[in-house]
Amino acid sequence: MSDKPAVPAASLNELKTAAKQLHFNMDDDELTLYGQFMGGLISDMNLIDSLSAPSLPVRYPRGEVTRPDPDNNPYNAWNWQCVIEGASSGSLRGKRVAIKDNIGVAGVPMMNGSAVYEDFVPGEDATVVTRVLDAGGTILGKAVCENYCFSGGSHTTATGPVRNPHNENHMTGGSSSGCAALIVGGQVDMGIGSDQGGSVRIPSSFSGCYGIKPSYGLVPYTGAAPIEQTVDHLGPMAGSSADCALLLEVIAGYDDGLDPRQRTILQPKAYCGELEKGVSGLRIGIVKEGFGIAGSQPDVDAMVREAAARFGTAGAEVSEVSIPEHHQGGAIMMSSILDGTLSTLTDLGPNGPVGGGHSMLEAIRFYYDAQRDRADLMPVTVKTVLLCARILRSRYGNYYSAKAQNLVRTLRATYDRAFSEYDLLVMPTTPMKAHKIPPPDATLSEVLGCALDMLGNTAPFDSTGHPSMSVPAGMSDGLPVGMMLTGRYGEDDIVLRAGHAFEKLG
Repeated sequence: MSDKPAVPAASLNELKTAAKQLHFNMDDDELTLYGQFMGGLISDMNLIDSLSAPSLPVRYPRGEVTRPDPDNNPYNAWNWQCVIEGASSGSLRGKRVAIKDNIGVAGVPMMNGSAVYEDFVPGEDATVVTRVLDAGGTILGKAVCENYCFSGGSHTTATGPVRNPHNENHMTGGSSSGCAALIVGGQVDMGIGSDQGGSVRIPSSFSGCYGIKPSYGLVPYTGAAPIEQTVDHLGPMAGSSADCALLLEVIAGYDDGLDPRQRTILQPKAYCGELEKGVSGLRIGIVKEGFGIAGSQPDVDAMVREAAARFGTAGAEVSEVSIPEHHQGGAIMMSSILDGTLSTLTDLGPNGPVGGGHSMLEAIRFYYDAQRDRADLMPVTVKTVLLCARILRSRYGNYYSAKAQNLVRTLRATYDRAFSEYDLLVMPTTPMKAHKIPPPDATLSEVLGCALDMLGNTAPFDSTGHPSMSVPAGMSDGLPVGMMLTGRYGEDDIVLRAGHAFEKLG
């Protein structure tokens, strides 16, 4: 057995490099002295290395895990297939579930949409996975997600574009692209996606299913690959509002301190039991600034206005409301996460430690090595954001991200003032219908251009934390149009009620 410590003392070259990065001016003798001062800390790290850390439970046997046969993967939506049977009884018994491929399922490879993550296999189940299985659900595999989950299109994943079941020349939307295609294509009943700028709601809009980004912190993020702590959400996607409500009942709730995003502990509600209360008496505001935004298509705007007006036939009070600050929401959201995203994707890795919560340690170790060797395989979306964030950090520290985080409070208060008069806010989920999938020889500009141009209405609510749901409003030119319903923080039940009521209007 080797006596070599797992964490050796710092070499002089390492000390020189670290000092330069920290802007310290030290000669070799001084650096050597500081290396000796660090001895106690290095000993502590070696003690940590010798200890066993807790891990998330794996309670159900895994079935055979296979890469899908292309003939049985018509929309290129499955990344890996398996059959993991949950408990013999429960509210999800008989439900087929897909798990987005940035969420840990023990024994099933997790690519996070990227070749950088190729060959990583987690040994832990994310908390939401355990909850699905405890409720009797059957997990049929990992659904393709976009490269690092950094695209609202479905064309950036390392395994090739995910195709829209309504028209396979068009995108499903991202980044929860595979979940949407599998639900609409009838291969699963429901899926769990993640939403950090619209990634549950955008594919729901483009593909024609239902998807809710819950109130921030309602659903634990433990065991999923983050982008940035303040905007990370996991949420249900399904073929109906009722199935979204059913899945949310199962996965919502406090995670015993494992997820620091749950600073405010929201008590889950009986969402299914609330569905039939309808919208009679609710005040619904059609947000003027959610229409006619960059990229808007007139048929989408018109269809959503008409759909929103139909709530009036069900007894709701519907009127237009102006929220001028809504136009600033996307810029505030993106600016607020730049520095944190840089830390997550370069300093810590996609399952890095966040604020004292649980970390998938094997993912950190795998990714730290992989991203140094495979960084060139990152997509244009991620490279653009990381280069910008690194330059801004070198110039200004995290000043602009911090200022944007402060402005998030102002933005949240602006929406909350609207919610003092309205129970729900309505606008198009995406300003346009699904883009065509770019050709294989598309330029980087073309790839980037249709990856982030649909976030204007969805992104603000990732920062503010309000529950927000996309429901199908109809079809135009053979493609779905999505209507977004947003409610007060913690009132996910009212958002789901409204989605269900609209669904019943037919």
